[in-house]
Amino acid sequence: MTVVAEIRFYRASEKPYGIFSNLFRRPIEFEGDVFPTSEHAYQAGKARKPEVRKWLMQAPSPALLAMAAHGLYYWDVAPGWSKTKFDRMRRVLEAKFTQHPDLRDRLLSTGDLRLVEAATVDNEVNRLWGEVNGVGQNMLGTLLMELRAKLRSRSGRNWLAMEAAE
Repeated sequence: MTVVAEIRFYRASEKPYGIFSNLFRRPIEFEGDVFPTSEHAYQAGKARKPEVRKWLMQAPSPALLAMAAHGLYYWDVAPGWSKTKFDRMRRVLEAKFTQHPDLRDRLLSTGDLRLVEAATVDNEVNRLWGEVNGVGQNMLGTLLMELRAKLRSRSGRNWLAMEAAE
């Protein structure tokens, strides 16, 4: 049996890798708005109607925002969400880790280790974005590793200038 070296994260408060959680409190600018967390930036795209988006953004914590957003009725969810959500998360993560050099450096410091959002409650959402007891798609970890490779491929101090040119 091959053992894969990995970094497991889940709670935003856990040092040093809680920063990988979307519930980690660090503001990001995304699509012209400033959001208190990457979870806010991601979930803002899920609502079909402005009033539902506003309601979601008023949640008292990122965890409650996530719970509320996961409980939306299908008619309150933006058309095509199931096809666009991964691309949105990819863009949100890129904003988070390029706007905050300390977060970027922590991500890059993980080398080639596998990143795993290791949830504790077994449900469909946790098995999609992470793993529960080793079972799941780990999409958040996968997107973080994808971003890490992209950031690593940018050479020297000019990576922000290259980003602006893209």
